[in-house]
Amino acid sequence: MQRWVDMSPRQWQEFINQEVCVSARDQHSFTGRVFTVDPVSASVVLVSLDEAERPAVTLVLGHAVSDVQVLSAGSEQTLSRMRSVFLQTHTPTHTLSADELQRRRESVRRWLQDNRIPVQEDGELLRVAHALTISAPYRPGDCSCANQIILARVQSLLENNPETSGDALTTESTQDSG
Repeated sequence: MQRWVDMSPRQWQEFINQEVCVSARDQHSFTGRVFTVDPVSASVVLVSLDEAERPAVTLVLGHAVSDVQVLSAGSEQTLSRMRSVFLQTHTPTHTLSADELQRRRESVRRWLQDNRIPVQEDGELLRVAHALTISAPYRPGDCSCANQIILARVQSLLENNPETSGDALTTESTQDSG
């Protein structure tokens, strides 16, 4: 039998969405559905989806895994429930009218300029310092930037925009480091 840490990412991928029992070297065992396996450390992220409770997330470090037993196969429904634990669902853009989106884009553009941030409109996008883009509906979670420092600072500014801070769309923040 192959050791867990010696498996390939392709082998670990077969465990995704499966309900497993992970036995650790310290004689503890952890049960849940495999959300992901870190390909560098072989650490396992387990999600418990009990109907009565909030989902629980457990991280079992790869070096501590001694055995993994599959208890049951997963389904599309369980995979979708696991993803919803980590990925917030966005309010669709189409719930805002074109006029509301334009007012929102203008408000965000003015707020950034008032805070001395160079911003340009590029169609429906706002571009900040040629490094970050903000897409509709122009929330902190709609920012995309490879530089995490710029991303965090612009998102913080957007969260503090007095014109949109009470807006339900603003409070739904996620990060996209793409």
